[in-house]
Amino acid sequence: MTTPPTGPLQDQVVIVTGAGSGIGRASALAFARAGAHVLAVGRRAEALRHSAAQHRGIAVLPADITAIGAAQAVIDAATQRWGRVDVLVNNAGATAVMPLADTTAQRISDLFALNVTAPSLLARAALPHLRAGRGAIVNVSSTYGHRPLPGAAHYAASKAALEQLTRSWALELAADGVRVNALAPGPTESEALSAAGLPDAVVEQIKQDESARIPLGRRGTPEEVAAWIVHLADPAAPWITGQVLTVDGGLELT
Repeated sequence: MTTPPTGPLQDQVVIVTGAGSGIGRASALAFARAGAHVLAVGRRAEALRHSAAQHRGIAVLPADITAIGAAQAVIDAATQRWGRVDVLVNNAGATAVMPLADTTAQRISDLFALNVTAPSLLARAALPHLRAGRGAIVNVSSTYGHRPLPGAAHYAASKAALEQLTRSWALELAADGVRVNALAPGPTESEALSAAGLPDAVVEQIKQDESARIPLGRRGTPEEVAAWIVHLADPAAPWITGQVLTVDGGLELT
């Protein structure tokens, strides 16, 4: 008789936003390989299907998490399928090149809607289930959540806000046994720069410049970041909360 596969998060229910590419896709796959049931959420249905094709433990939900009612719909989709939510990974976000001279109210509003408001509403909607199972929230910030970023100050500010939410929620929810941590990746191979509307030549130059500044001499991979997201969510790490873990090849030291 074959023994069913087991893992450190066996039968846990995990929601990962922004799961159609990059860190989100790698995280969904890492959680599934650890035994979890994963709901992969994102705007692009085809990209999500590509993520799900890599592991049978991944289900998909195409959704714009900034839409009215989307947060509750995401949580309902998970609970209707598996009856619970144990981990929420707020990974979806946008990078915005926005020098002060080009700043508009609408661009600020759109950026914060995705990077700050949507994670907040998802956490609120998931809270009853996280309390019931003494679950965990992992917010994906950036090394620029605590470093200045000229030309993209509002992006950095949105990630700084997410880090402060992480600390405050951790204190607020500690009595309920709900852990809240953040992972702050440095420059990582993903579609984020292209998605920000930058030309290919500019993207390539940014990547080269970033690699030159990183002490370990290269950009990170989504898989390297995803491994630490799983560690922070793992029930085997029950005494870590309110922390912002930077994984950036030493960039923070420069």
